Parts: sequence; C-alpha cells; structure tokens
Amino acid sequence: MAKNEKQFVKELTDREDDFSQWYIDLVRKTGLADYTMVKGCMVIKPYGYALWENVRDPLDRRIKDTGHQNACFPLFVPQSLLLKEAEHVQGFAPECAWVTRAGSEELEEPLAIRPTSEAIIGSIYADWIHSYRDLPVLINQWANVVRWEKRTRLFLRTTEFLWQEGHTCHRTAEEAQAETMKMLEVYREFLETELAIPAVAGVKSAAERFAGAQETYAVEALMSNGWALQAGTSHNLGQHFAKAFDIKFLDEDNTEKFVWQTSWGVSTRLIGGIIMTHSDNSGLRLPPRVAPYQVVIVPVMFGKDKDAPTLEKTDKIAKELKAAGVRVTVDTRDNVKPGFKYNEWEMKGVPIRLEVGPRDIEKGQVVLVNRLNREKHFTPEAEMTAKVKALLEEIQAGLLKHALEYRETHTTRVRSYDEFKETLESPGGFVVGAFSGDAEAENRIKAETKATLRCYPLSQPEDAAGPCFITGKPAGKVAYFARAF
Repeated sequence: MAKNEKQFVKELTDREDDFSQWYIDLVRKTGLADYTMVKGCMVIKPYGYALWENVRDPLDRRIKDTGHQNACFPLFVPQSLLLKEAEHVQGFAPECAWVTRAGSEELEEPLAIRPTSEAIIGSIYADWIHSYRDLPVLINQWANVVRWEKRTRLFLRTTEFLWQEGHTCHRTAEEAQAETMKMLEVYREFLETELAIPAVAGVKSAAERFAGAQETYAVEALMSNGWALQAGTSHNLGQHFAKAFDIKFLDEDNTEKFVWQTSWGVSTRLIGGIIMTHSDNSGLRLPPRVAPYQVVIVPVMFGKDKDAPTLEKTDKIAKELKAAGVRVTVDTRDNVKPGFKYNEWEMKGVPIRLEVGPRDIEKGQVVLVNRLNREKHFTPEAEMTAKVKALLEEIQAGLLKHALEYRETHTTRVRSYDEFKETLESPGGFVVGAFSGDAEAENRIKAETKATLRCYPLSQPEDAAGPCFITGKPAGKVAYFARAF
C-alpha cells in the first residue's frame, strides 16, 4: 500500500477527544475542501462541490416554486451606497474588504466587496420600482460574498463563501411579514427533508438581529457536540433600506409610499452542518438525498484473467441503477485492495456500498452495505434496484431520527441561572428557560458562559410564562440558549 493510501485510511482524530480537529480531519481527508494561500479562504474540491450542488438544487427548486426568480447583481458596492444605511454599515464595517486601486490608478471611490447585497440591490430596485403594479419584486441570487473573518474554519466561517440571498419588495408591511415567515418555513422544511437536520424556527433577540433589519428570524440546528448552528436566516427589513435608498412607488390611491422589504439566505456552512450533525469516528455519514454518490460499486477482483466477468457485471449493475435515477460511482482501481476501498468510501460517507465478485455472480446476488449501521444485505440481483431505493429512504429517515433523538436528549428546561450553567456543561445542547428579554442579562450570560440567545422559538410551550430564570422578572416566553459556531 502506498504511503498516501496509509495516510488516507489512518484513524481520524476521535470526535470525543477533539471535536474541532475531528471536523477538520473529515473535511480534508474526504476531499471536501482544503486551505489555500489566501488566509481564511478555502478551495471547495470536486467531492465537496458536488455535495454543495445537491444542497443547492433542491433549495433552488423550492425558491422558484414560491414565485421567486434568480438574477445576478454586482460584486462591488460603492462606499457611498454602503454608508447610506448607518446601522447596516456599522454592523459590517469590521468584515468589509475594500478595493482602492485598479491597475496603476487609485479609485475615485473605494469599492466594498459585497459582504451582503442589501445596499447595491436597494439602489437598483430604486430604479426598477415606480408603481404598485411593479410589486412585489421577488428575486434571489446565488453568489459569493466576502467577510474578513478573524477566526475561520472550513465551510463554517471563511473569508469568502457561497450562498443564496433573496431580496424582495412588497406593497404592505403584512405582505413583507408573510414573505419573511414563508421563507423561514422553506428553510426549516428543506433542512429536515433534504439534509435530515431538524431545526428550531424562531425570532432573534435585538442583540443578534441582522444589521438594519426590523426583525430577524432563524432556523437553529443542534450539532453532535451540543453546540448550535444558525442554519439560515430570514429578515423583515421593514422600510429602513427603502428610505435609505429611496425605493418608492405610486400606490393605487395616487400617494407615493416606501416599499417594505425582506432578505433571506443560507450558505455553504450547511455543508459543515451536515458533517457535524451526522458523521461519526469512521467518517462522513451523508444523507442520501444530497450525497454526491448514493451507491459505490466495489468489484471484488482476483487477477486480470478472472476480472472480465466481474467488470462486465459491474457495468451492467451501474447502468441499471443509473437508469433508475441513483447516483453511482464504480471503483475499479487495481492498485489497492477491496479492504482499502471499503475504508475509503466509508470515510467519504457514501450511503450504500455494493460489493460484487465471482461468488456473488454465481449466486445471482449482490452485497449491499448500509453506511448508517454497517448491516450487510445479501440481495438477489433481480431485487437489487428496489432494495437499493428502499435502503436509501431508510438511511435518510434513520439519520433524521438519530438527529431528532440527540436534540431531544440535549434540550433542557431550566428555572434558575445556576441550573442554566450546570446544564450548559452537561448535557449541553439547547438550554431553555423563561426569559424577560433583558439586554443586560443577555450580555451577562454571553460574557460568563459563552452561550448566546439562539432564538425565541415560534412554537412556545404552554408553560412558557413565568419568572425569568436569571433576573426573576416576569417573562412571557422561553428562549433557547446554546454555545454556537
């Protein structure tokens, strides 16, 4: 076995010993992404980009099904535009990268490389919208953005990343709020259905609100180390940006009014969420709906003279599965043993491994190995395709079940600050308590425990009201707290 092969299949850092290193090992060893010469920037490798495409495409269909269209807006934002909305620019100023020179000439006005696109899109919408007949404007873009992060981690927080950002304009406040909530539910359902990640939908506190937004809503997921991940956000922007960028329309009553806006987005950090929700100490465990390959076929070969029938059978099996809509790859490498291939593809998280050799051909069967539980299924070839499809659904459902069970056992209701701090250490996860919304108390919790208020869930328990667990003041709802990425 070659040196690089040994390196690939050697034991990963144990997840329980060093979760952060385990995560980095997985991303790099499985060929999802790697570092580059530009600090904080990553290269998404083909396997990782295929995973991103399988995340992006079903979400894109959902966005279009809700009436939105895709477009593409400029990467550069003039400084004067960014400065028009003071709260927005203040929120993003530490993260902005600036272009001040083009070729040998200094620019007359610095250009920000978009950290988000409210400013540039707002200025464009001001030219597009004149009448109530021009509304609503329902546009999304798939793009890259740049935020000059001080502490980066592959997929989770990088200087440059990929995302989608929706930007809409509406005639009334009620329409904008309905849009905000509609897209929040799109994200929640998408995460659960496609990524097998259950998420809590809720509203952010004022301290965690998007800069310039009237309200920010989020879907919060719990990772397998008990930390939370903000998996998507939907912002009701009110009329803040409309007034800053003069986005007005002549209404039916012949009066001029400002539009009501929303913006919403998810990013490549969802790849990190998939890894941290589902994977184990043997490698990735990818949901079949988004896995680059749903089945890897490993022919068991014994020498060139004996391999021809096996390879012929492998080719036939691959064609049959592909015709049934299954994403398949075939590993015909002759320089590594089957055991190495099994280890490699298990680490890469392919949901089903299909083994076939001379003995299997004689018996008219294939061997299917389930990545979720490693169970082997000796399956008649005539039943193979149906069994593969059933197993893929079983694995998808199994991953969601595991994630839901973990979240349930790591969501704890508390009544006091002492109980809050104890629970945060063990078992960790979401710590839930009646909270008065006191900003000073929220800051204290963050400073003393490193936990943040993730959201006030939209679905509140019947006994939500009561004394605040930290201040004792009357509280009408519970909040979810957790340490977070």
